[in-house]
Formats: sequence, structure tokens, C-alpha cells
Amino acid sequence: MKLNKTYLIIAIILLTTEVLIAIYLKTGFIRHTFGDYLAVILLYSIIKSFIPENHFKIAISVLVIAFIIEFLQLTNYLEMLNLQDNYLAKLILGSTFHISDLIAYTLGIITVLIIEYKIYKLWIT
Repeated sequence: MKLNKTYLIIAIILLTTEVLIAIYLKTGFIRHTFGDYLAVILLYSIIKSFIPENHFKIAISVLVIAFIIEFLQLTNYLEMLNLQDNYLAKLILGSTFHISDLIAYTLGIITVLIIEYKIYKLWIT
């Protein structure tokens, strides 16, 4: 397994951005929607840092994970895991279901796939 430094740098930049959003923005579009959009790109970048496999499979896997976590928010899963009072768990895993989050995740993965496709085309031509 070879570390892909480009994806790791992207992941670090995105993580820093997400942390800054979490610290300085408590409400609004950037915090709730754009943050979710970036979250799937961050997760994709972290995985791609370590796994050089098929872009499409990883992107879809990330989207499935994001959807599962979002749908779990329809249950009291944080209470079942005894994490209902854990700020970090609530921040990372979320605690309320929103359809807009599913849309943001989907748009984030579509963005990833478009960028990966364009990069792939550049390497072929």
C-alpha cells in the first residue's frame, strides 16, 4: 500500500476547512449544507490516500456510508451507543435527519466523479 500524497493533502485541507466551519459557523447554508457536501469529498480523499482502487467504487462506497449514517439519524442510534452527550460524535455523525443532507452528499460525490473523470481523460490524451 503506497500513500498518495496528493489525496492526503486534499484531505488535510478539507479537514481544516471542516474544522473551521464547525468552530466559526453555527448555522446557515455553509455549516449545514456545504459542510455535508465537503464531508463526503473529505472521506473520499482520506480513503484514496491509502487505496488506489477504482474511483467509482470508492465514491459509491462513500456515498452509501454517508446515506447509512444519515438514515441512522432517524433512530436513536447515538443513545444506543451511549454517545448522546458526546459533542464530537454529534458533530461527526449528526443527530437529525435531513433530506437536504442526502442531496449534499450526492452532489459531493458527483463532483468527485466529474473531477476524477476529467483527470483520467487528461492522462489518456
